[in-house]
Amino acid sequence: MATAAIVVIGNEILSGKVVDTNSPYLCRELRALGVEVDRIVVIPDEIDVIAREVRQQSETHDWVFTSGGVGPTHDDLTMDGVAKAFGLPVEVNEAIVARIERALKQPANESQRKMAALPRGALLIDAGDLWFPVVVVENVHIFPGIPELLQKKFDAIRSRFQGVPFVLRRVYVRRKESDIAHELNALLEAHPELMLGSYPRIRETEYQVLLTLESRDEGYVQRALEELLARLPSDAVHKIE
Repeated sequence: MATAAIVVIGNEILSGKVVDTNSPYLCRELRALGVEVDRIVVIPDEIDVIAREVRQQSETHDWVFTSGGVGPTHDDLTMDGVAKAFGLPVEVNEAIVARIERALKQPANESQRKMAALPRGALLIDAGDLWFPVVVVENVHIFPGIPELLQKKFDAIRSRFQGVPFVLRRVYVRRKESDIAHELNALLEAHPELMLGSYPRIRETEYQVLLTLESRDEGYVQRALEELLARLPSDAVHKIE
């Protein structure tokens, strides 16, 4: 089972000035591909912190995805942090400079050349019709913080992360969570490999709890679903998806 960590970089996230939507997006997309995200870390725009966190997550996960800190301004330090994580120098990539100049139809200024400063030896993967490629160092994929760009870039390279996807079934239950806790515990005893989620809903009028059953084995999920339905009162289930 491939694992992934997401490192969200930006003082604006930690201060609450900007809401992070990139990590929920990546979690959904990676899970659909069969990659399990088991760590999300939000850190400030500090080179040493970025280096330490990226290195740690790189050593403990198959894939690492960074979001934010990529650009022409003083607080865009992700490239420097990732380079430091692996003991690499940062060098201006003239091929990227040329891409910038073609896109802008004019010579790159100092700030624009800063955007082309990458860790030495980084892998560059073209991202569809976007002029700036995805930068990869070791198992770390560096994405911008702008959600629209991150999503386009990820979609362009998503096939790199294809695994065995999870099978998900949803059961909407007309009972309080406390009323069905015994049945859920018994279900997990019978199916210990099942990933079972139980999520109470307060404002819903037609059901009170959403149950999710997940596994990479479709047959396993189906058997667990059938047992769950047998354990619940016949009138307890609102619908199944």
